[in-house]
Amino acid sequence: MSTLCARRPDAPLVRAPARAATAVLLAAALACAMGATGAAAQPGPVAAPAAGGAAAGASVRELNLTQLGIDYAVQLRGISGTIGIPFNVRADELVTAASFKLNYAYSPSLIPELSHLKVTVNDVLVATLPVNRADAGKPQTAEIPIDRRLITEFNRINVQLVGHYTRECEDPAHTSLWAHIDASSALKLTVAPLKLANDLAKLPLPFFDRRDVQRARIPFVFGTAAAGPVLEAAGVVSSWFGALADYRGATFPVSGGDLPTGHAVVFVTPESSIPGLALPAIQGPGLAVVDNPRDAAGKLLLVMGRTPADLRTAAAALTLNSQAFAGAAAAVTAFQEPPARKPYDAPRWVPSDRALQFGELTTAADLSVSGYNPDVVRVNLQLPPDLFTWRSRGIPLDLRYRYTPRVRPDQSTLNVNVNENFVGGLPLRSANPAGDRWWNPLAVKLMPDGTLAEHKEVILPPLAMGPRSQLRLHYYFEPVGGRCVPQLDNVRGAIDPTSTIDVSGFPHFIAMPELAAYANGGFPFSRMADLSETAVILPAQPDSADTETYLGLLGQIGRSTGYPALRVKVGTPSEAVQLADKDLLVIGNLQSQPLFTQWADKMPLKRNGAAPEIKLGSWIDNTIDFVIGARTREDLPGSMQIAITGDGRDAVLAGFESPLRGGRSVVAAITGPDSKEALLNTLMTPELLKRVQGSMTIMRDTQVNSVLGGDTYYVGRLPPIAWVQWNLSRSPLMLAGLVLVLALLGAAVSYAGLQLRARKRLSVGSAKTK
Repeated sequence: MSTLCARRPDAPLVRAPARAATAVLLAAALACAMGATGAAAQPGPVAAPAAGGAAAGASVRELNLTQLGIDYAVQLRGISGTIGIPFNVRADELVTAASFKLNYAYSPSLIPELSHLKVTVNDVLVATLPVNRADAGKPQTAEIPIDRRLITEFNRINVQLVGHYTRECEDPAHTSLWAHIDASSALKLTVAPLKLANDLAKLPLPFFDRRDVQRARIPFVFGTAAAGPVLEAAGVVSSWFGALADYRGATFPVSGGDLPTGHAVVFVTPESSIPGLALPAIQGPGLAVVDNPRDAAGKLLLVMGRTPADLRTAAAALTLNSQAFAGAAAAVTAFQEPPARKPYDAPRWVPSDRALQFGELTTAADLSVSGYNPDVVRVNLQLPPDLFTWRSRGIPLDLRYRYTPRVRPDQSTLNVNVNENFVGGLPLRSANPAGDRWWNPLAVKLMPDGTLAEHKEVILPPLAMGPRSQLRLHYYFEPVGGRCVPQLDNVRGAIDPTSTIDVSGFPHFIAMPELAAYANGGFPFSRMADLSETAVILPAQPDSADTETYLGLLGQIGRSTGYPALRVKVGTPSEAVQLADKDLLVIGNLQSQPLFTQWADKMPLKRNGAAPEIKLGSWIDNTIDFVIGARTREDLPGSMQIAITGDGRDAVLAGFESPLRGGRSVVAAITGPDSKEALLNTLMTPELLKRVQGSMTIMRDTQVNSVLGGDTYYVGRLPPIAWVQWNLSRSPLMLAGLVLVLALLGAAVSYAGLQLRARKRLSVGSAKTK
């Protein structure tokens, strides 16, 4: 019996080139075969889609261009301008429907009969949009359905402008050839859950999937009392997930025993009792992936151990050797922790003891571009937050690059930027500046591939370089075409992976407290990538909000370092004195955390009855600061200009010197059930993160305000000469006093010398008289 696979009535009919049509037919044939097989294996009626077009259990996800990684204005220029929009599908999801809403506008100069916008998905044409004169220059919206059979794990939507402004000879780079793609354009996916096999070899799937660009949400379930060692194990795992999530951010909802739906991480010992979950025999540290009894498609990652110490061993083995496990369950035997990390050796940081090659940060393919409208080469740099660049020329960048030589000298350049700051432009030369003659002494020797190799030292301005910086290198090739002159799109550019950035010549020294260093780089805790000099102080009886805040903050530190928090210590307020030799991360609220009351004199925020109160700076404090040269900032208020309410919706981040030991730092996260989301969202949202500065930051929903106050202290060490210069430069009165002392000392020496000379002269005169 033969089966005919017919087109669905609601499926779009797309005209495509022969090659694209072949791909569609092959995909359709495969889908028909799979459908026929499935129908034979599972006979019966097909369930109707749920209301709204989504099948039962399916969810709808809508992502705009910013969420898809296109964080800049999209302008298509020329006769064939193209933008590629990548999107991915999670391994545990199946796309059942897809569409793309394109918001766009185009030039009024385009000829409708010769111009259009072409939209493809994975190189298969899905839509051709006409350019009508009546709608030219106006915002337009097109809803483009996408056949789900075209969608794989990694996908790309291309929007291409095919534009012409005249029927005769035209300039391919004419300014009238443009189309604008608005950032509100969105991809809509309807996905159904897909059950995966229980296999540790798939880790970190399905708990974290790098294909998913949304913020990761990974529930943690504690089957035993969440005491210090258990929380340490959980912190190791959350920092690992935070490093994997990277720019997405990760949150960790906490449950004390009830399983959530979806995927979750569960910490269990033989004494654990979780409703609905049958635990395997626990003989020691181990890991297992099992089905979630509350969700047919959900999975549970079991971190198992007989004791809390075993849990920590299993967590460390998971984060360091996740790819070594296979099967549904595995025991951790003969595990040996790696040696302690050294200062400033976090895997994601630019090292402080050697030059770093670009090839260690990204691939050669990401460093190469082509065409007259190439993309920007982007290199992400994570610098140590306490890098001391005062009075330096800048950070040296040894830049090696190649490009297609110009036919004749023109205005082509390689533009260097740090974030949004322009650094400089390097001219792109022609191979034969004096003409293509055999005797030309200025002819440049080319590489075997026909490109011209250059080597320049670029100095990056220190003020433009933050803990999280992005080096942007943009090739600008001046078009060589013109009216009636064809433009060959054969230009190429590449940054050599052996290009280096070197910060080894800079000392480490920073004025504290500085919450920007913590928010952007996890400093001072991230100074040791394994957090061996960090202790977290939680309330004696931490609630779920305290634990979620702790896990989220360690996830953010893991994002900065790229390394799990293998040696973090978790203690209670009564154990703080025993942890005095560490930097402290203190979490809680003004009622549950007694250290906030005990250390009120050191904190910029203290409790006054039922309401928080800010310590104000007096004129005496300002005078003393001027005399001793304490730092001041015009962009941050030095006294309280912000009201804090007592409704529990305000989260506060405060930094100050540890009352237990000088030179050590405390970061206090004052949150509650209604404010923890504001704190974590601020640290994971770039637009809000840059507002976290000074000694205290107050967050309420999406409102973020920072204050500079409290006592200034310094962390790090300077060379002797630099230390003297630094202290004199920041204190005018100290400099004046030193000048006065030196003047008096010089006067005293001169006076003594003149007196001695006078006595000698008098003694000689008296001898002659005799």
